[in-house]
Amino acid sequence: MPNTRTHAPRGALVFDTRSLSREAGSALSHSRIVPAPDDLRLELVYVPVGADVELDVRFEAVTEGVLATGSGTAPLAGECARCLAPLTATLTAGFQELYLYDDGRPRGSRDGRRPHDPHDRREKYDRHDQDEERDDEERHLDGDLLDLEPAFRDAVVLALPMSPLCRDDCPGLCAECGAPLAEAGPDHGHEDAIDPRWAGLTQLHGQQDQAGNQPDRRARAIDLQEG
Repeated sequence: MPNTRTHAPRGALVFDTRSLSREAGSALSHSRIVPAPDDLRLELVYVPVGADVELDVRFEAVTEGVLATGSGTAPLAGECARCLAPLTATLTAGFQELYLYDDGRPRGSRDGRRPHDPHDRREKYDRHDQDEERDDEERHLDGDLLDLEPAFRDAVVLALPMSPLCRDDCPGLCAECGAPLAEAGPDHGHEDAIDPRWAGLTQLHGQQDQAGNQPDRRARAIDLQEG
């Protein structure tokens, strides 16, 4: 199927599943180039907002809903974690998410009936908390519409590198002057720095050397005169 460009920044990751029957096993595939949503980032690397993302996804009808499986390829920008130089790269993130049919049944119920209200209040609250936790993890269709953005966002953010590198063998920065070692060359170096705590002794040692050399200078002067 040829790629289609979705220009609308909102709803670019919303798919209409009306052409997919609810018969288990039916499937359809989509390829789109969509604008990247905002806030796909970590501290040093991010996906530029609105950048073209190549999206390939397959929707398959199952008993509970629609299973979305696919991948997205997005450009990256940021800074190298070692030398802080600007970097550009490409990231491909895969995802698989089940979207449950939204048919009006109460959440936490699979057969259309509301959960039985037990006499034990503690058991009631425990079940209520478990239902809320499960609902937070579940994704649902909105009628025939499937919003892929949350699943895509989670996949991309989890795939972003914590310590991005401009290249695998980046040597980083010089600990003395902060210069990028990749640009400084193999001859880059610094003389051993003197610990400030010993600077006074070094100065005193220099004064002693200067004083010790004075008799030699006088002797040489006398020798020259006598000669």
